[in-house]
Amino acid sequence: MSQNKIAIRHVDKVFSSQGRQVQALQDVNLDIRANEFVTFVGASGCGKSTLLRSIGGLERHSGGEILVDGRAVNGPGIDRAMVFQHYSLYPWLRVMENIKFCRRLKVVSDTVRGDADVEVASGRADALLNLMGLSAFAQAYPSQLSGGMQQRVAIARALMPKPQILLMDEPFGALDAQTREVMHDLIRHVHRLENSTILFVTHDVEEAIYLGGRVVLMAPRPGRIDSVYEVPLPAERNQDMKMAPEFIALKKEILARIRETSGMSTDLELLEQLTRTAAPV
Repeated sequence: MSQNKIAIRHVDKVFSSQGRQVQALQDVNLDIRANEFVTFVGASGCGKSTLLRSIGGLERHSGGEILVDGRAVNGPGIDRAMVFQHYSLYPWLRVMENIKFCRRLKVVSDTVRGDADVEVASGRADALLNLMGLSAFAQAYPSQLSGGMQQRVAIARALMPKPQILLMDEPFGALDAQTREVMHDLIRHVHRLENSTILFVTHDVEEAIYLGGRVVLMAPRPGRIDSVYEVPLPAERNQDMKMAPEFIALKKEILARIRETSGMSTDLELLEQLTRTAAPV
């Protein structure tokens, strides 16, 4: 059995705002194996992004512990990279310069020992450009690229320092349906090639099932893990699998549970009661 790459133990997160305390995460526990692809779904406010940012070291948890390779997470590290919905590319830098930018950061540049390392890094940048299908756009500026292409640049930049863990927070949320499907197959291909551990937050249950080996469903108020689902699909996937009976059944099960945990089922019942009450006699 694979060793756990990430161990989340009794994690709490409390935000303070205008004298009020909001419990964003409560007693979150989860083990994630090395090279696993885990997706997170749930209603708004369930703490998906907060948990992801905590694992990335961008958010300090209030209680419990998060361990990566047995070491406590106390801040960002070169072993973890994040990709957000908004590409956050530097508009004054060309595509290749954006991808190589992480080499200028101290946490990365401290690992570069000499000319040989710089040469290897340049080769990796070229390889990532090719992998993302962007070789012809190496000298383009972000404003000259489509949304899907900009997101591919952001992913390539995140992969540049060879992170062991890739944290993705709704990275395809702003893309059209056709581009999303292309990106789904691309990120699964990257997962196989890089042997990285990927944690992926999304509101799209179909996306979560297609990408993940496991789907973690979080519930709101306070944010917590409600259920974990094993995805009954092979490692090699194609878009036609979304029509498979087991895929559709799991999608229905997860959607129903999201409605239950978010209180949407109760709200719909109340709406029906109000409609009947207001109906003319």
